Amino acid sequence: MAPGSYRDQRKVCNVSLPLSSKTFSGGLIALLIFNALSAFGGAVLAIAFGGAGVPLEHLAGTWFSSVLGLGLILGIVVGGTHAAAAFALVRQRPRALLVAAVAGFAMLIWIFTEVAIIGYSWLQSLYFGLSTLELILVLALLGIAPAIVSPVIAGHSALEGPTSSGSHETPRPGEPEGYSAPAADPGAAAT
Repeated sequence: MAPGSYRDQRKVCNVSLPLSSKTFSGGLIALLIFNALSAFGGAVLAIAFGGAGVPLEHLAGTWFSSVLGLGLILGIVVGGTHAAAAFALVRQRPRALLVAAVAGFAMLIWIFTEVAIIGYSWLQSLYFGLSTLELILVLALLGIAPAIVSPVIAGHSALEGPTSSGSHETPRPGEPEGYSAPAADPGAAAT
């Protein structure tokens, strides 16, 4: 297989992460734990203390007649997905980043719904920013945002391209390594 192929990437991904990826995954774990604890705390405030000062008039015209349902959703769905994602990342489970992305989107959906039901508070901006940061870290750790985290995979750096002087493309069968086809003449008519 050619360098940089899927099999080579899997081999690299099975070893320990580069320092920058470890730093970002540690930051993501800390963020997930903080958001899980915040969601669990918010659920307790909603259930045990009647919404923690949020007037029940805000729930008029919604599916909820009390804050019990909202507290359960906040604790189980938002807090639970964040706790599950943190656990999965600590245990290095294969789907950990998927669970972290679900947790980030769960928080965003919660925030949008909360703003629609009870109105705006500065806390919603804070948690919107934290959940957006979660998703950015997930994308970075997946290699989709390589400018943030740039692991070296099979001789390639995400920012610099191949470490050798060759091209990015794998040669076609029968072509020597480093061969590049002549550029097409832009003035030539297509036949």
